[in-house]
Amino acid sequence: MDSLLPAIPAKRYFTIGEVGELCGVKPHVLRYWEQEFTQLRPVKRRGNRRYYQRHEVMMIRRIRGLLYDQGFTISGARNKLLELTQSERQLMRSGAFLDEMLEDNSDEIEASVDLTHEDVTDDIDTHRPTRPGLESDWSVHQELLQIRALLSV
Repeated sequence: MDSLLPAIPAKRYFTIGEVGELCGVKPHVLRYWEQEFTQLRPVKRRGNRRYYQRHEVMMIRRIRGLLYDQGFTISGARNKLLELTQSERQLMRSGAFLDEMLEDNSDEIEASVDLTHEDVTDDIDTHRPTRPGLESDWSVHQELLQIRALLSV
């Protein structure tokens, strides 16, 4: 699936049109998926324009794979994502997650090395989730961003 899609460029934000091209999905489908998958929450700025971050682009590719390639329904894909998220958290707790991420995403890590520690810590403060129940996800997100900043130095 991912081999047919273009590489994700090393930039901070992507418009809905760019994400559509990177993921092989039309913008109206992306807007619908935002309603169905709570993990997709692009930043909205002037004129209510959506700006997706790299982790959201990767999540959209994952969703696309579940729906289009593996034949899941929306609810089935939602459940599968929850399962995957839980198993990734367990791996993270065991310490194996970082090693696995480095092996699986070494090309993407090298492409994003130009981020400075200030870039990453700015994101930490400005994109705190506002939905209840996501504080634990937020702390994990914060830790991963700090690790990413340390690796890029």
